[in-house]
Amino acid sequence: MIPFVLTLGEPAGIGPDCVLLAYEAKPELFRNIVVVAKPCWLTGRATELGLDIKIATCDASFRKDTKPNPLWVFDPTNDEARAVIAGKPSALEAEAVVTCIRVAAEMCLSGQALGLVTAPIEKAVLKDGGFDFPGHTEFLADIAGVDRVVMMLASSAVRVALLTTHVAISDVSNLLNQEDTQTIIRITYQAMQQQMGIKQPRLALTGLNPHAGEQGHFGREEIEILQPALDALKHEGIRVDGPLPADTLFSVDMRKNYDAIVCCYHDQALIPIKALSFGDAVNVTLGLPFIRTSVDHGTALSRAGTGKISYNSLIAAIDMANNFHRSSL
Repeated sequence: MIPFVLTLGEPAGIGPDCVLLAYEAKPELFRNIVVVAKPCWLTGRATELGLDIKIATCDASFRKDTKPNPLWVFDPTNDEARAVIAGKPSALEAEAVVTCIRVAAEMCLSGQALGLVTAPIEKAVLKDGGFDFPGHTEFLADIAGVDRVVMMLASSAVRVALLTTHVAISDVSNLLNQEDTQTIIRITYQAMQQQMGIKQPRLALTGLNPHAGEQGHFGREEIEILQPALDALKHEGIRVDGPLPADTLFSVDMRKNYDAIVCCYHDQALIPIKALSFGDAVNVTLGLPFIRTSVDHGTALSRAGTGKISYNSLIAAIDMANNFHRSSL
């Protein structure tokens, strides 16, 4: 059985908590999951949470079926076991965290794994350790050797994709261009067909400015960049409605008409989906040559080790990864 691989992200954050609590609640969900991590990250947190969970180690070839189903862990780090203090990230673990993500992605590329599910990283700690990427998404794109990927967040209420991600709002206008807009919408459309099984995705694009520019009175990005990009895509058979005013596009009556909404900048997309589905949404990277889903929250250091967390997003991320795999068969 070829498994999915799961990385814990920051071991001092709630990644280990989410995995352990989700496993305790739904062990059957982990029958086809191997956690790529240092085992001590899980055993230590399980002790702290008072959980009696069987954690078993395996090598890169993974394991044979055994019953009862343990939580399988593969450690690619060759690093010494060190105690991790919940809520207190250590630079000593930065290299191991990066190694686990890299090896898990390489397993997906080589066909050893069906896809990757990730828990959140603590970016500042990794950057101090020499990690030269804005986050997971860019690191995975570099490993896979792809020039462009798309960040999507998805829930039962709405799916959103982004033209720009973690940039200052003052830079957004200068970063928008016709070529990138076409590429991102094209990747979104094709991924929804291939991974989500939607034959003819219904997409909408928000305008950048209030009222989608009000025919140029509030800005010309819609006229000079976004609309020409959509016109070009129509010749490829990709129909996208827009650019449409963002303030009404997320209303119940409007959003129900679309399978995904493409937004111009980070908060334009993430505010509505987190208002509607915080804790239940899934972060998806489109355009990679393998499935990657992730939780929609951060490391929540102050809650690590308390047990007072929600693991719903992790369960949703695992479910979505499995659904993507089935749709691609």
